[in-house]
Amino acid sequence: MSKLYYTPPSDNIFNELKAQAIFLWKEIDSDNDKYGYATEKINSFKDIKNIGDNFMYIFAMFDINNQKKLGLIISEECKLAINERLIDGGSLEYLLI
Repeated sequence: MSKLYYTPPSDNIFNELKAQAIFLWKEIDSDNDKYGYATEKINSFKDIKNIGDNFMYIFAMFDINNQKKLGLIISEECKLAINERLIDGGSLEYLLI
């Protein structure tokens, strides 16, 4: 894994990703969290800090289709921060958001 992957973005970008990830998890499990799936996912990162690879940890919790959905609701700056880390880590272009 690359060094950039473990480099936290600005707090604003981190907090944006965290907020939008929570929004998307609630949308994915929109059946009133019937089985607790969204709650389980959200609880796994809602209190983490902007250190190390926590930024990419939040992003990596989604499958490729939901990563693309996340890319539609985050700012260009947040998208760039994710894509830079993906590229630096050797991801293929079609995996970028």
